[in-house]
Amino acid sequence: MKIAALQMRSGVEPEANMDALEALAEEAAEQGATYLLSPEVTVVFAENREQLAEIAGPYEGNPHLARAAGIARRLGVHLHIGSLATALPDGRFANRSVLFGPDGVVKATYDKIHLFDATLSGLRDYRESATYRGGDRAVTAPVGDFTLGLAICYDMRFPLLFNALAKNGAQVIAVPAAFTVPTGEAHWHVLLRARAIETGSYVIAAAQGGQHANGRATFGHSLIIDPWGRIVAEIDGDAPGVAIAEVDLTKVTDARTRIPVLANEREFAAHPVLPQAAI
Repeated sequence: MKIAALQMRSGVEPEANMDALEALAEEAAEQGATYLLSPEVTVVFAENREQLAEIAGPYEGNPHLARAAGIARRLGVHLHIGSLATALPDGRFANRSVLFGPDGVVKATYDKIHLFDATLSGLRDYRESATYRGGDRAVTAPVGDFTLGLAICYDMRFPLLFNALAKNGAQVIAVPAAFTVPTGEAHWHVLLRARAIETGSYVIAAAQGGQHANGRATFGHSLIIDPWGRIVAEIDGDAPGVAIAEVDLTKVTDARTRIPVLANEREFAAHPVLPQAAI
C-alpha cells in the first residue's frame, strides 16, 4: 500500500487552500497512493486569533470538510486532513485531524493533545491554550491493511503518546505539522526518526513549507520514515509537492522483533535521592 505526504503552503483563503489540496491529492492518487496526509492547518493558516474567528466554522456542517469528503470519494482514497481549526462553544478552537475513508465517510477524528505554552526569552509569552482547547485521548484507526495512529505537530516531542499509539496497534503514525524554520532545522528529522525507531513504526509527516500569507515561514521537508528509522521519502525543501512510499508491514514486525522495546517496557517508580545520615 502506497502512502503520500502532501506538502502545502496554506494561506488565509480556505477555498484557495482546498484547491491546492485537491491538486496534490490528484497527483498522489495518480501515482498509486491510497492513503494521503495533508499538513497541520490545511484549510486556513490564520494570522491571529481574530482572523481565525472570522474564518473558522464549527465542525458540524463544515463546508471544507464536505469538500474533502468529496475528494476522497472521487479519488477512492483515504484522505487525512492533517488538521483544521474548528470553532468550539467556549470561543476557542479544536486543532482537529479528520480521516476520511474512500467512501467519504469520517473514520476518525483527533484533537491535538499537547499545546505549546511557553515563555520565550526576549519575546512575548506564547499561549496556544488561549486559542485552542487540547484533546484528551489517543486515537488509532484502520486504514486498508494497517492501523494508523494520529498525532499533530508539537505532539512529536512527547514519546509517551507515540508509545501509547504503538501499544494500541498503530503500525503507521501520522504527524501533520507546521514547524518553524529554526526548530525544523534543529529538530525535525531527529525527532521524527526517533519516534519511528522507538516504536518500530512507519512515521509519515506532512508539512507546511515556505513563506505564508500570514507572515509565518515554515520548514517543509515532508518525510516518510520506515520502522528502522530510515528516511524512505522526503521533499527536500519547502515547496509544495508529494512524497510517496510503500508500506511493508513485515518491516514493522521485523523492527519490533529485533528491538522489542514495546514488549520489554516495564513500569517503575521515581524516587528522590534523600540525604544520607552520617555513619
